[in-house]
Amino acid sequence: MTRYRTQNQIEKETDRIKISTIPDRNLDPAKRAYIIAAALLALFLGAMDALIVSAAMPTIVAELGSMHLYSWVYSVYFLARAVSLPIFGKLADLYKTRTLFIVSIAIFIIASVFAGLSPNMTCLIVARVFQGIGAGGNFALVYIALSDVSPPERRVKTLSLASSIWGIASILGPTLGGFIVTYFSWRWIFFINVPLGLLSLAGITFYLIETRSKKEKVYLDLPGVVLLSVFILSLLMAFLLGGRTYEWHSIPIISLAIMSVLAAGGFYYVEKRAREPILSLRFFEIKGFRIGNGAVFLSSFSIFSLFAFAPLYIQGALGKSPMMVGAGMLSLSLGWSIGSLVLGQILNIWGHRAPALVGSFCLVLGCGACLFFTTQTSMVTIFLIFLVIGIGMGFVTLTTLVVVQNSIDISDLGVATTSHQFARTMGGTVGIGICGSFVISKIAQATGAIFHSGLAETIPQPLLSSIKANIENLFLPEVQTLLPDEVQTILQEAIVNGVSMVFWIALATSLLCLGFCSLLDGGKYTKP
Repeated sequence: MTRYRTQNQIEKETDRIKISTIPDRNLDPAKRAYIIAAALLALFLGAMDALIVSAAMPTIVAELGSMHLYSWVYSVYFLARAVSLPIFGKLADLYKTRTLFIVSIAIFIIASVFAGLSPNMTCLIVARVFQGIGAGGNFALVYIALSDVSPPERRVKTLSLASSIWGIASILGPTLGGFIVTYFSWRWIFFINVPLGLLSLAGITFYLIETRSKKEKVYLDLPGVVLLSVFILSLLMAFLLGGRTYEWHSIPIISLAIMSVLAAGGFYYVEKRAREPILSLRFFEIKGFRIGNGAVFLSSFSIFSLFAFAPLYIQGALGKSPMMVGAGMLSLSLGWSIGSLVLGQILNIWGHRAPALVGSFCLVLGCGACLFFTTQTSMVTIFLIFLVIGIGMGFVTLTTLVVVQNSIDISDLGVATTSHQFARTMGGTVGIGICGSFVISKIAQATGAIFHSGLAETIPQPLLSSIKANIENLFLPEVQTLLPDEVQTILQEAIVNGVSMVFWIALATSLLCLGFCSLLDGGKYTKP
């Protein structure tokens, strides 16, 4: 056994020495600008896709039918993206980034065409799986490409541009989606990806060059890929279905939990012995890698829970219109973009620990303020508090990304970058799953009390039948105005109580995030 492991170590060291010759890292400024623009356009495609689809889904399901498959249009995209992120990240450390980028953009374009041509919901869901794979590759490779082509002293500023793309997408997505559905056809929300994708594909093809060493001899860890995929899929499926489609203690959820545990154990066993592990476990022994990913997991847990359930509070408890909901949620995205852009200018001066602490403190402050929301809270107050939370998330996200990237060798930049995005994805999914069960439980108790009391008799029969057939109708302002005042009050208080649990959980995870950020080193970039 010792003899085998020694030989294996020798082969690994030999592979590290056998690297291909790469071009000069000092790219022409114009060429670097073209590469950055093409990469950001690819990111814009993926960021817009989820937002623009949400605006068109009611129209899509009205035409294609299969209401029971409604949520799967989102879920399969999300799951496929989560699985492909770490895989593309590892592949980017082994193969040419440009080749992988071309493949991921091509997958996304082709899947968009098939999504637009879908004759039924099943075909649309299959197309969304491949869109998720392409989007996962784009998300992984964008940050890798931006980091590759930027000198170390300018990397933070370049990466901060990516956050501004998310802000632009959050503004344009729902608006553009509504415009396309109203004046054209929902199919064009997918077809519009084709010209934009081809433009990004041309920029990547003609301008992106390798600036990082890649190994000549490649070992692809297929068992690791399979086990990691099973672990991610089973874990995320448990949190997506638990407390909603199935009870947390039901057989399907318990089976998924057992499957995720077994896959995690198998993944640990395989990665310990793999020649080129898809995710080397030794990285978790490094403080910056471990703490940075832990902090962004917790911050994502908080903010994505707010993204998911704050609209329910604004529309259901305050009775505001969808337009006002969009304005309230826009402040979260806007704050995130502002925080990242501002920090991009000063991170090299501040170092890592100070901005991470400021950002996590903003999260704590904002989530704490949310606990005082009532049915009388003004939209101005909500907007300002969410803006503070968004700015905090921008600070934490960008700082921890740089910390994780700097914690390991440049040859493993792909794994470092996508591990950070993966931590964000997992944090958001777990947060939404846990918080969702509390919200649904509170609302179910309130509606059950209404339906099984004399209050049900005060609701017009057609309206009562509509609500029982689709409980989500209770959150429509036009439906709430038809309800008796006493029923409205009970419902609104139930929503406030349910969402307040989300605020408490978000506050707790923000405090944990603050604790993680306090453990970061205060390193600054010093030009060699």
